[in-house]
Amino acid sequence: MKKWLGRSLKHKLSLLIIITTLVPLLFLGFFSYNIAAGLTEEKAKISGMNTLRQLEAYLATMVKDVENMSLFLIGHHGVQNYLKSPEGDFVQQTSIISFLTNLAFSKDYIANIIIEPLGAKPPISHKSLVGSDFIDITQSIPNYYEKESKWWSSVHQQWTFEGVRKVITFARPIRSTDKYRLIGREQINLDQSVISEQIRQSVLEKSGFILLLDEKNRILAGPSNWETNLPLSNYYPDIGPFEGVSGSMDYGEGAEKKTILYKIMSSGNWKLVGIIPSEEYRSQNRYFLILTAVAVSVAILFVIIFVLFLIQKITNPLSALTKFLKNWSPEEPVPAIPVKSIDEVGQLIVSYNKLSSRIVQLTDEVKWNESLKKEADMQALQIQMNPHFLYNTLSSVHWLALMNGDAKIAQMVGSLSDFLRFSLNNGQEYCSIEQEISHVQNYVSIQSIRYPDKFVFQVNVDAAIQEQLMLKLLLQPLVENAMLHGILKRDGHGCITIDAKCDEQGIHFTVADDGIGIVPERLNWLHTKLSEHPAHEKERPTKGGYGLRNVHNRLLLHYGKEAGLRVEGTEGEGTRVMFTIPILRDTDS
Repeated sequence: MKKWLGRSLKHKLSLLIIITTLVPLLFLGFFSYNIAAGLTEEKAKISGMNTLRQLEAYLATMVKDVENMSLFLIGHHGVQNYLKSPEGDFVQQTSIISFLTNLAFSKDYIANIIIEPLGAKPPISHKSLVGSDFIDITQSIPNYYEKESKWWSSVHQQWTFEGVRKVITFARPIRSTDKYRLIGREQINLDQSVISEQIRQSVLEKSGFILLLDEKNRILAGPSNWETNLPLSNYYPDIGPFEGVSGSMDYGEGAEKKTILYKIMSSGNWKLVGIIPSEEYRSQNRYFLILTAVAVSVAILFVIIFVLFLIQKITNPLSALTKFLKNWSPEEPVPAIPVKSIDEVGQLIVSYNKLSSRIVQLTDEVKWNESLKKEADMQALQIQMNPHFLYNTLSSVHWLALMNGDAKIAQMVGSLSDFLRFSLNNGQEYCSIEQEISHVQNYVSIQSIRYPDKFVFQVNVDAAIQEQLMLKLLLQPLVENAMLHGILKRDGHGCITIDAKCDEQGIHFTVADDGIGIVPERLNWLHTKLSEHPAHEKERPTKGGYGLRNVHNRLLLHYGKEAGLRVEGTEGEGTRVMFTIPILRDTDS
């Protein structure tokens, strides 16, 4: 792969553009699929909630009709007279049964209507009652009807001459209309199979279903394979509470995940619960997934073809340029390449032609400079004879002075000879600290003869750094500056001190004198000069400071910007010049 990419710019550009295009396309496809999947689920929820609302409207109408019917029965004159009379009257019973039959006529959800007196009189129903497992709420809460006016039972069985059926009973007490005393009870039995059939006809998607629950979340109606009166938690353990009037929640994980919709009815304290398996969403999402995959694949194919065509158009001129240069021989003049377009590639070729012309010009300049350098080397070779002649002459003067017994002249000439020999030691730039100090001492020896009893010279250097390397001819110009501008201009004796100490930051040098010091204006001017960028000096400055600037520039060029000189001074008290150099580990000079 690396070899294939490294061989051609066309391969790199094609791969780069295809990847940068495919990633957004794939992300867009993934995003579109997720949006479609979310919309499918949301659509199913909205459709399911609409179904629950329609079913609620049907059940609410039925409940309202039953409650109105119960109130009508309570106020019926015949019912009141029958319940108030001490004994039963067959004519009254027949009249009430006929009345109840007319009430229940054409209402298929009414299974039976029962009027139950308090005494020994038999109950009246429009369908002959054989038996029932109905248990009134007063059996568990005797004073229930003192606080509540009605009650809905759970599902129970009732036997008549027509057979057995499951019913849901609406019960309420009957009180006299004149004295408002309890005189009996009424029961309106709803056929549970009619309610279940209506619920089963309300389909949620393909495999979803709806349950009718009471206030205790017990099942009143639902699919035929679901047992009534069982809590919903028997089928869905750990199901969360139904919060609010309506809403939705997720139950389960993975393939068993289900969406549960619920709607709490305003009458009857019943709940409608719709359950939609997640498989319904996945079957619809698979269609969107296939559609998205096809669209993305077509887009990817189109992008690849377009990118390859575009890259081919861009790289063809570059390939021609590469082939042209590949066949060019370095021994021949740089050829000019014909320009065939004015786009970026054409501008690149124009720039190349300008560059080739410049290369020819620079080649001629290099040849000319090389000839000048050879001529300068020949002149330098001739000048190298002069220092040897000077050393030999000074050596002869030194021995003549010793023979004549003039020790001071001999000392001065010897120091001068060593001073010049170190300054011109075959062009070497570095020396040991010990050699640099010795060079300074030769200079001081000469000046002490010239200016006797004018100054003393002290050196404080750690013994551990004597052999460390440093750029040569750094300390002598500083000592010369201290002597000429500090010591010789003051009255009386002076002192020049060199300190050298080493730590983790490097080797710290300080050249201090107790001369006349520096006035603030002069010190500011000196700081300004030292802060300027190093440059070739065309003329020697007339205001002084040339030695300091020379040392400062050499420090910057060899050791970096952190190694420059730092000058401190006070008028009448003296001057201190400091610098720091790194420790050189390599002993080669």
